[in-house]
Amino acid sequence: MITHLLTRIDLMMDSFSKGQRRIALYIVEHYDKAAYMTAYKLGETVGVSESTVVRFATELGYDGYPKLQKAMQEMIRNKLTSVQRIEVTSTRIGDKNVLDTVLNQDIEKIRRTIEETSHEDFNNAVDEICRARRIYIFGVRSTAAIANFLAYYFQLIFDNVVLINTASTTDIYETVFRMTKDDVIIGISFPRYSAMAVEAMTFARERGAHAIAITDSMASPLVQTADSVLIARSDMASIVDSLVAPLSLINALIVATVLKKKDDVSETFTRLEQLWNKEGVYSGNDNDHLLKANGNA
Repeated sequence: MITHLLTRIDLMMDSFSKGQRRIALYIVEHYDKAAYMTAYKLGETVGVSESTVVRFATELGYDGYPKLQKAMQEMIRNKLTSVQRIEVTSTRIGDKNVLDTVLNQDIEKIRRTIEETSHEDFNNAVDEICRARRIYIFGVRSTAAIANFLAYYFQLIFDNVVLINTASTTDIYETVFRMTKDDVIIGISFPRYSAMAVEAMTFARERGAHAIAITDSMASPLVQTADSVLIARSDMASIVDSLVAPLSLINALIVATVLKKKDDVSETFTRLEQLWNKEGVYSGNDNDHLLKANGNA
């Protein structure tokens, strides 16, 4: 996408008006900042009117400025450095209340996730997970936390879960080399996308396994190797990766799986509760208070 947009600008540069050329040059040099500016703010920054910015978007072939803005956001997904993230976040939040702004942005990401995630792919993923011989879960770096969360609950539900959270190429291939068409891999990756996640998904697909991608966009490199695509919006332009929507999606995946295997899971958790109570795994249990009261009576 980045090559496409910048090439389009380059090819049309000579035909732009003076004001449009100033917009074009700013986007080429500062697309990481321009991508999160309103048409008014971009115009103010380069010294042209808001209407000139809108006409510029149309001149480039986009159906309005929001489409151009979306294209700019797509083209920076793998490009922002940590320092640029800090600068962009500062620009976006400015003098606003940080707590309210961040929480509202996360609410918006969950709303967009509801709108954009395929229910068909979600249900298909649940079916494939429930009948898989082995379930591989891949998540490294910032996504390792939610991969571990998913693996924790799946390991309570299933006895065939393999968590991959290492960035070592050798370790990864040693873990997945026995993968077959009866297995499932769940690849979790958000910008900056993990190259190893793409390789692991590709390998799984070659072995005939069902590949499930949990990622942020249909432009993600995981999509091309996935059988089921679960879109969860993140925010790679924030100082930290926002994984609120991905975690919510994973919660839904766990709940749907439990409901599909309700009888088996109920039996498993009955045995687990007995074990937890016997070993005193949890504190503050009402039963503990009753036992202590009876013992002191």
